[in-house]
Amino acid sequence: MTDLATRPQAEPAGQPGPKLGPLGRLGRLSYRRRGITVLAWLAALAASVVLSAFFGGDFKADYSAPGSDSKAALELLEQRFPSQSGATVSVVVRADGGVAGVQGEVQALLAALAKAPHVTAAEDPFTKPGAIAGDGRTLAADLRLDVTNPDDMPVADSQRLLDIAHAAEHPGLTVALGGQSIQRAEQGAIGSEGIGLAAAIVILLLMFGSVVAAGLPVIVAVAGLAVSSSLTGLLILAVDAPDWSTSLATMMGIGIGIDYVLLMVTRFREWRAAGLDPEAATVATLDTAGRSVMVAGSTVIVSMLGLFAMGLSFMRGASLVTILGVLVTLVASVTLFPALLGYLGRYVDKLRLPLGRRAAVTVAAGGHIEPGRAWLGWSRAVQRHRFLAALAGVAILLALAAPFLGVRFGFPDAGNNRAETSTRQAYDLVAEGFGPGANGPLVLAVELPAGEAPLDAIAAALQRTDGVAAALPRQLNGAGDTAVITVLPKYGPQDERTERLVERLRDTLPASVAGTGAVVHVGGVTATAIDSTANISRRLPLLIGGVVLLSMLLLLVSFRSVAVAVKAAAMNLLSVAAAYGVVALVLQGGWAGRLIGIDTETPLPAFIPVLMFAVLFGLSMDYEVFLVSRMREVWTRTADNGRAVTEGLAGTARVITAAAAIMIAVFAAFVPSPDLVLKVIGVGMAAAILLDATVVRLLLVPAVMHILGRANWWMPAWLGRLLPELHVEGRAHEHLPTPEPELVPA
Repeated sequence: MTDLATRPQAEPAGQPGPKLGPLGRLGRLSYRRRGITVLAWLAALAASVVLSAFFGGDFKADYSAPGSDSKAALELLEQRFPSQSGATVSVVVRADGGVAGVQGEVQALLAALAKAPHVTAAEDPFTKPGAIAGDGRTLAADLRLDVTNPDDMPVADSQRLLDIAHAAEHPGLTVALGGQSIQRAEQGAIGSEGIGLAAAIVILLLMFGSVVAAGLPVIVAVAGLAVSSSLTGLLILAVDAPDWSTSLATMMGIGIGIDYVLLMVTRFREWRAAGLDPEAATVATLDTAGRSVMVAGSTVIVSMLGLFAMGLSFMRGASLVTILGVLVTLVASVTLFPALLGYLGRYVDKLRLPLGRRAAVTVAAGGHIEPGRAWLGWSRAVQRHRFLAALAGVAILLALAAPFLGVRFGFPDAGNNRAETSTRQAYDLVAEGFGPGANGPLVLAVELPAGEAPLDAIAAALQRTDGVAAALPRQLNGAGDTAVITVLPKYGPQDERTERLVERLRDTLPASVAGTGAVVHVGGVTATAIDSTANISRRLPLLIGGVVLLSMLLLLVSFRSVAVAVKAAAMNLLSVAAAYGVVALVLQGGWAGRLIGIDTETPLPAFIPVLMFAVLFGLSMDYEVFLVSRMREVWTRTADNGRAVTEGLAGTARVITAAAAIMIAVFAAFVPSPDLVLKVIGVGMAAAILLDATVVRLLLVPAVMHILGRANWWMPAWLGRLLPELHVEGRAHEHLPTPEPELVPA
């Protein structure tokens, strides 16, 4: 081995330079025009901020299932009964001495709440049938809002309602508010993005030991995040997207932005240690690691595009917001990063801290970069015990996936909120006073051709239906062509028996009005949640099949290997299944759930596994690309599979470990969030990345590749002629400095 730190940096006269691909040429252009490139990014940020401020849209989401019965009920009420279709806030009052004795206080409270912004009316529970519980100590009234979507209610105005309610309380009188808008106000924000970014900075400093080397990935990730988050305001003018999609895009933007540049900084330091000057090292980095970054980013985009197969508008919106973040991050990685190297490349190992290490690079006689020694021992141990390692990896993943077999799908409600929140207290008071079904009433929207006769038949059918606790008095719209009947189930909204009741009503009620021309739709929040879960479950195989096939095709083209593509898909499915199992375990509300603030058995919203699959499959492919591209680099040079797997693992293990640690920190920062969706996504993704970077990439993948041997790189000749040569591993040997010829004495 020869240390190349002292080798010459210039090419001998007449020696041709490496044949650069598009990324290498782009890296050279950005490096040489670094001032213009940085100014262009600053201009793009300023323009996106200004345009978003003046023309940005609002977040909105429709969680109903297209074509479902609950969706038809909602649309009918919006058209003919708008007073019943808007968002509401429930006011629940519990008086120890009976609500009749505090009627004046309750009416004063409702009058004060009715004057708050966005409140259009307040029901009088003392005149509305069924508004006072049978024990006379609990009442419930609705506040009608002027927004259809509860998410459109400003948090400050929801907080004002909470303040008015709290001010009315005194010993013996409890007031609690319920509703989605109130829940949003109580959730607040914990600055998860800042926590994740701070953790990433610490990990980078520990890895590099240099402020400059650690700072480059952070600068690029923050720049990409700033531009993409500003452009999101313009994107949601054209598409509907939920407000939590920005948190998902932020997770992805910070995580992959830092990971991708981390890979390229590591490669840049290797090229510098191998003797290249800053410009040549930058070009070589973009021409090798840059290709891996583009393929990795493409797999993430392909995975997120799979969400379109779900046919749900909020899924499409979340997908597009996240894809925008990934695209901007990719552009920043291949333009802004080389431009910054133009200023900081010479100082990448300066401002060192008493931690981390310098890049230790040696070059073998054949002219290739040797991997560091730290991970070679592990890599060779996996090679020696390949069958045991493969069995152990599969056993670990299957054991972790097992809890998912007992998962219960559904939408969490206020009963799963923290005990100290007003929404949870309102839920418990209603369940105690009116029965558990009062927290998830079913809304029957009845289209009447003429007269109210069909309503009598519906009422009779409801009395005969098992699972119905009560039916509140019917309400007619002004035209008399639409009626609303509120049905209280005997069981809670998350109870499987309530789902069976919805199915029973949909089977029996149409028969009760047959021949009258009336049409009955079963809607409401509970029915909508049931329909949405069923719709997503039906479409999930389309997502999985589409994403897996497209990702396999991308890997097949990138690495020209059938085994690599099939193995990557199988391994990623195993790691995603294990992550699902971890999520199912914490949602059981036992010891694992209490660790993250889930103390009740909680259903899993069906769209969360869908999102997790799309995101995790893409991120898992990132590490697959990082690892296998280095293996293929050795394989194309030596045609030795054992050496390719061993050196490829040894050369990338440190990068993959650090990149995974950063991703885990970013996702884990969302675990303390009071928003259950973000909490569960954070847990699932952090667990998946941990498993993928350790059990899968450092154990299972190399073990299986050692078992397969040369078959890893097999592809039919006819298929090889059809597929393009991408050279995703780059041509590293072409960038190495040419050693000076030795002088032979005459």
